[in-house]
Amino acid sequence: MTAFRFAAAAGLALTLLAGSAYAEPVTLTWWQMEQPPQRVKRIQELLDQFNKEHPDIQVKQEPQSWGDVYAKAPAAFAAGNGPDLLNSIPDFTTVIKKIGAVVPVDDLVKDLDAKHHFIKATLAPYQYDGHTWAVPAYNMALSMWYRKSMLKEAGLAVPKTWSEWKTAAQKLSGNGKYGIGLPANKQLYTDQTVYSFMVNDGAADIYNDDGSFRFDNPKTVAAYQTYADLQKLSPPDSPSWTWGEAEACFNSKGCGMVLQFTVISSYNAQAEGDAADLGVAAVPHADDEPQSATISYSNGIMITTKDKAKEKAAKVFLSWLLEPEHYGRFLNMEPGLFLPVTEDGAKADSFWNDPVTTKYKTQVETMIENSKAGKLFGFTTGKVFPSIGAISAQNVIAETLQHIVVDGQSAADAVKAGQARMTGIAGK
Repeated sequence: MTAFRFAAAAGLALTLLAGSAYAEPVTLTWWQMEQPPQRVKRIQELLDQFNKEHPDIQVKQEPQSWGDVYAKAPAAFAAGNGPDLLNSIPDFTTVIKKIGAVVPVDDLVKDLDAKHHFIKATLAPYQYDGHTWAVPAYNMALSMWYRKSMLKEAGLAVPKTWSEWKTAAQKLSGNGKYGIGLPANKQLYTDQTVYSFMVNDGAADIYNDDGSFRFDNPKTVAAYQTYADLQKLSPPDSPSWTWGEAEACFNSKGCGMVLQFTVISSYNAQAEGDAADLGVAAVPHADDEPQSATISYSNGIMITTKDKAKEKAAKVFLSWLLEPEHYGRFLNMEPGLFLPVTEDGAKADSFWNDPVTTKYKTQVETMIENSKAGKLFGFTTGKVFPSIGAISAQNVIAETLQHIVVDGQSAADAVKAGQARMTGIAGK
């Protein structure tokens, strides 16, 4: 860190802690939902460094599961033992905001933005009702992954449209191999992959401006039908998949193409690890749409303590974490997955000097480019409707697909029922 930047960071920390002489260290509990061991280990390394440099503030992590936290966190806050810092995604923020457990971070984000320059799209889903509700921490964008050699052997170009995608998946199927791997389980991964079809057919908005639903429309039906058609070219167990099974199918060459935020770490460790052969591209779009889009969103960190000393300490920690020399190491807790949310973070040596990120630099750059066309269900109209949190928690988008793939309903009937479910959840 340069002398100027060290002084600036120290000055910010002193400002945040002004008037707080701690008789003993302030301890912050951070619930974060990155459970894989290598991620927990990297976060702990960063916490050990921060705690050593800030003996009056001690941050401890408690890894949680996305599958449990929608119910677990509200229960913990109701019992008076919720965390002081809580990882979030935009729809989960609405759940925590509704119970009054999140503290606005307007001034902190303003200061961090002036210093590091947030990418605007990463901030937008957390800014509504006159406040900013979380500090963006890392971005994610869904892309299509494939092997260049497999497409070449089949005489295929990288598919850009749905018709090209269907042709490629059909040609890559056979001899015990599946042209594509798409999940159909009732959980977040399927919500995300289905929505990546919706945004590529002009069906990104599930709400009208007045808060009513527009999920049931011909574009949504077409997106579900296309997904269901391609899903037939997936392995028989794919209706029960989560993220890991899709990666495993790709890495074993059982699936020719998958939709994932990344496959880089597992491909590098468990498959060929040939960076020159690993292809990544934008999710193909409907034939009558002009360009591709995807699902992309930033994971944020909320301050969820009402204790003023802890709130000030939390701001010191979040400011420290976004300093480029620390931030790149944080992003690389899973190299090739988590993307920067700040302009200086995107240039940081600590990000690009990681051996895996360096090896797959071209793929990471493509992921960053794909993220620029990213959208998130419930956050596309400029208004945020609180019911999106409950709709996401109950995986209605994925449930709608299951009615087609598992129960044999028509896409039109399933989408109609999906809108009825959303309306019931929203109480409208």
